[in-house]
Amino acid sequence: MPTEFAGSQYLIEGIYLIASALFILSLKWMSSPTTARHGILAGEIGMVLAIAGTLLHHGIVDYKWIIIGLVLGSGIGVPLGMVQMTAVPQRTALSHAFGALCVTLVGTAEFYLRSPDVPKFMMSVLSLEVILGGLTFTGSLIAAGKLQEVLPQRPITYKGQNLVNLALFAVAITLAVYLVLHPEAKQFFPVIVGIALVFGVFLVIPIGGADMPTVISLLNSYAGLSAAAMGFVLNSKLLIIAGALDGSSGLILSVIMCKAMNRSFTNVLFGAFGQVQPSAAAGEEAKPVRSATPEEAAAILAAANKVVVVPGYGMAVAQAQHKVRELYDALTKKGVDVRFAIHPVAGRMPGHMNVLLAEADIPYDRLIEMDEINGDFPQTDVALVIGANDVTNPAARTDQSSPIFGMPILDVDKAHTVMVIKRSMNPGFAGIDNPLYYLENNLMLFGDAKQFVGAIVRELGGGH
Repeated sequence: MPTEFAGSQYLIEGIYLIASALFILSLKWMSSPTTARHGILAGEIGMVLAIAGTLLHHGIVDYKWIIIGLVLGSGIGVPLGMVQMTAVPQRTALSHAFGALCVTLVGTAEFYLRSPDVPKFMMSVLSLEVILGGLTFTGSLIAAGKLQEVLPQRPITYKGQNLVNLALFAVAITLAVYLVLHPEAKQFFPVIVGIALVFGVFLVIPIGGADMPTVISLLNSYAGLSAAAMGFVLNSKLLIIAGALDGSSGLILSVIMCKAMNRSFTNVLFGAFGQVQPSAAAGEEAKPVRSATPEEAAAILAAANKVVVVPGYGMAVAQAQHKVRELYDALTKKGVDVRFAIHPVAGRMPGHMNVLLAEADIPYDRLIEMDEINGDFPQTDVALVIGANDVTNPAARTDQSSPIFGMPILDVDKAHTVMVIKRSMNPGFAGIDNPLYYLENNLMLFGDAKQFVGAIVRELGGGH
């Protein structure tokens, strides 16, 4: 029996080792669009192996509840995975919420199983696990609600909010330290969990839609770190590795996006960025704009040599990516060089525009990152902006009083002609007016992105 047990343990450790390697390769491959499919497949295989290895564990005495959990989880997960591409950001936020809830529940169960004889290190890790898990759970739910627009997308703020948030967090940490020193005082543990849950709500409520990509990435990092802490509690090397990979990659991505917005973590988390500026409406009435019809827009595009398309969240909402592909095909057949300019924080989640355009089978080599394409705008005949607002706002370069001053933007205003497809003159997620719309070289194309692009394609002699 001991030999058989040792053999099964070696098998499980071997499976975990392969799964860990696949998780690392998955992250590596997903860093490039050309290898992203391989990365997803490697991650899926790694997760299947991780689950299979866990099911072989000798400590399992009854598979009944595990099977029930697998059936229920699959019943929830399959519909979640079948959502439209436009709903991927909120689905991602829900995934973070479910993962964080799992970590919080496991941590709570482990505490009461081990209490009151919890070693200091274990109590420290347990406290970290439930605090991060609790705030990530409720914070992710709030983020999903904002993205789904069942909650206001604009920041919800009140006087002294940041002070209240910091006080809550400080109380949770203080109680955690007390429990480390006095693990027998288990009456404080549910208080810590409760504060973490409330803190998650208060943390995300004052954050506006413009910062949701960074928030989702940051919550992903918190979820990963809480899972790594759970790995220490359960003595699972695989969980430690997977959680550390998840946490570090999410943190790195958050840093990259903060740099792309020229803002700090504290400004994203506590700046209440995205409140509508009072002067925006007056500015819209005072300044004239020039507009064009689909026929006029098609004629301008057909006469161009170089066209740069700038996708934004408006394209995602209208589900216009397939019509954009038809436009790309129609212009390419006419000999027009068409490329796509991708801003790091365009859309509602990291890589949102890349995912949508990839769904429409637009070639990867046509998707150009901001730093690479910005120098080409002065030689571009037409910059076609589809539902992008703040990432094209020249106020970020010129207006020191603007909330987005210093944020790197796509220099579409330097193109010979700019055309902006937009439903109305309402401000974007940052809540500020865009001077681009009033420039002499700009034409506003008012309407639904999918319908307007479809009309342009028909005028060009393509599409259906």
